[in-house]
Amino acid sequence: MIVARFDSIKDWEHFVDLKREIIQLKEQRVSLRSMVEDITKQLKIEIEKRESIEQELAKLGRLNIIGQLAAGLGHEIRNPLTTIRGFLQMLKCKAELVTYTNYFELMIEELDRANAIITDYLSLAKNKPTDFKRLHLNKLLENLSPLITADAYSQGKKCIFEPGDIQDLEIDPHEITQMVLNLARNGLEAMPIDGCLTIKTFMNEQDIVLSVNDEGQGIPPEHLSKLGTPFFTTKENGTGLGLAMCYNVANRHNAQIDIDTSQNGTTFFVRFPNQGSHPL
Repeated sequence: MIVARFDSIKDWEHFVDLKREIIQLKEQRVSLRSMVEDITKQLKIEIEKRESIEQELAKLGRLNIIGQLAAGLGHEIRNPLTTIRGFLQMLKCKAELVTYTNYFELMIEELDRANAIITDYLSLAKNKPTDFKRLHLNKLLENLSPLITADAYSQGKKCIFEPGDIQDLEIDPHEITQMVLNLARNGLEAMPIDGCLTIKTFMNEQDIVLSVNDEGQGIPPEHLSKLGTPFFTTKENGTGLGLAMCYNVANRHNAQIDIDTSQNGTTFFVRFPNQGSHPL
């Protein structure tokens, strides 16, 4: 052990001052390191926020472009399709063409699929009028419950509806119906046989929340940031417009869609602000 020797009191005081300065420098270094770490964390959060905002802006830009295309072309294409479908139904009923019934049914199914795609396009129209009404979300879901339950049953799956104690909302019932059906059908498609889809409503602070939970295998992390982007789909016969429509409807209702996903399933949360006034 080395023992310091001092020739005078002044040397001792000088030593004490130096030691105090060294301690202060060490404390300042620790403090500076902590400050740098805090600033680095804040910068990382701000960068992530900026990237998220840029992605949302890009998504909204694509939605607006699709909406403009839909508004200009949707109705014009739908009219001749309706005429063709009518003639196919008439021909299918003719006795002399009974051997071609399967062909007629296949063509009608394809026309219906095309019509469904056009419906999704039209739902993305930027200037699409929205008819807001003061309604109770649970009532709307109760009306949809038999349809979703039957859809689940036909696939060998189950559907549970758990309504919570929530307040009324200013919503467009047609748009919210489309959104719920899309979320429910996506959830059913994601699950294996015997899976259970759970639809809930509840209050979360001031928000009125609709949640749709499936028991699928979850969404891969690399796909999460792309959800809601027009034409992005992992389905073999998907159009990539269903979720885009859901995000568009949520945006028109000032609502937010959050996603919680894991290997045990995925939950979509639609958070409606309880402002007690008409959405802007």
